[in-house]
Amino acid sequence: MTFKNRLRSTMLNAMLSERLQQIRRALADLRRKVTGRPHTVYVFVELDDPYSYLLCNYLKEFRDYYAIDLRMCLTEALADEFRPAPQLLPEYVRVDCRRLADELGIPFLDRGATPPVEHRRALLAALVATAADADHADNVVQAITAWWRGDAESVARWAAAPGDIDAAEKMLANNQQLLTDLGHYNTATLHYGGEWYWGVDRLHYLIDRLNKRGAAKQPGLAPRIASIRQVMQPNLPIKPPAAGSNVPELEFFHSFRSPYSYLALERIFRIADAFGVRCNIRPVLPMVMRGMRVPKAKLLYIVRDASREARRNDVPFGRMADPVGVGVERLMAVFQYAKSQNKEREFVVQAGRAIWSNAVDVTGDEGLRKITAKVGLFWPDVIESLGDDSWRPLAEENRAVMMRAGSWGVPTVRIGDWVTWGQDRDWLVARHLEELCDSGEGILI
Repeated sequence: MTFKNRLRSTMLNAMLSERLQQIRRALADLRRKVTGRPHTVYVFVELDDPYSYLLCNYLKEFRDYYAIDLRMCLTEALADEFRPAPQLLPEYVRVDCRRLADELGIPFLDRGATPPVEHRRALLAALVATAADADHADNVVQAITAWWRGDAESVARWAAAPGDIDAAEKMLANNQQLLTDLGHYNTATLHYGGEWYWGVDRLHYLIDRLNKRGAAKQPGLAPRIASIRQVMQPNLPIKPPAAGSNVPELEFFHSFRSPYSYLALERIFRIADAFGVRCNIRPVLPMVMRGMRVPKAKLLYIVRDASREARRNDVPFGRMADPVGVGVERLMAVFQYAKSQNKEREFVVQAGRAIWSNAVDVTGDEGLRKITAKVGLFWPDVIESLGDDSWRPLAEENRAVMMRAGSWGVPTVRIGDWVTWGQDRDWLVARHLEELCDSGEGILI
């Protein structure tokens, strides 16, 4: 492992300490009490970001149930290296958010009544004009809701209201700078006490934290917010349905450097097995080895978020050794040998556990041998496989297939022409397989 990779791994390991997180939270709450401030939650939303729209559907209940100072920040997500595939992002986001909206029971965009794009700047200007009003947050929610429900008439009324476009641009820039200063890059995000929560998927973490701090106004859970976690649970059949044999294989695009890929592995395997569907693991090179940058703010959010997701899903995590470069290449080569022995599942799981939980350096033989021994691979054959570069064109083919399918990151799941991205979409994978296997056989639990 290079000195740079070792240093980065050491710093990330220190940040992932659960004990350190508890100390940071306690200090943040102490500062809040000493200064007499309320529980302040910053919400960063973007007018034409559908994830912001989904989040906005829960903000009223959030304020009703919790004694918080909600600071609504209308802004725009950072671009350039923070959006490595801008040509694919808009369509994927719309598809993903439509699926989420359908499952959560939230009305989504009626394309037949889409608000004209030219209304956007005027609408932003009108919203900025209400920035000092007590009901500014409500106004932003109403405007975003009208936009994403295709309510052209309401959007036109908003756009016709008095507003200063120059002032709007300035406020967007100021809020974007605040977003950066607080350490994030994306919209549909909430910031509280030094920690970030992206989208409706992570709202429950913030709710749990506020409950522990005694910020709830009333006993019991906010029902609509609580329903998010209930919806996002995979339902698996007791036994594989007969129809599963006719379902296209589940393709899992995986990177050895991605903590999210590692977190998803065993859940995806369980889902595929439960439905009797073949799982085809398709490794790709990490983004940074494909010419894509991963900025520091993005890297920090990913590893911190992966850490809490690992705890929630009982996946070993917390001590990492960055395999980027030679380490990844060695794992890619050995994967092909493991696959020839029908042990590719065990190999990717053990490799992920070694990298993300046990800080095993896979750039050398000692670390690699620990992994292959647990999988039951013959070491002389492992050494021989390291000299085989046939994995390179396969990795490129996997990348090209993934990109053509409309995704650029991992973990990506493809079943036929259906594609989803993210370890937190496992429940959607199960839901889609359930629909494909809906033949009346098998009982879901």
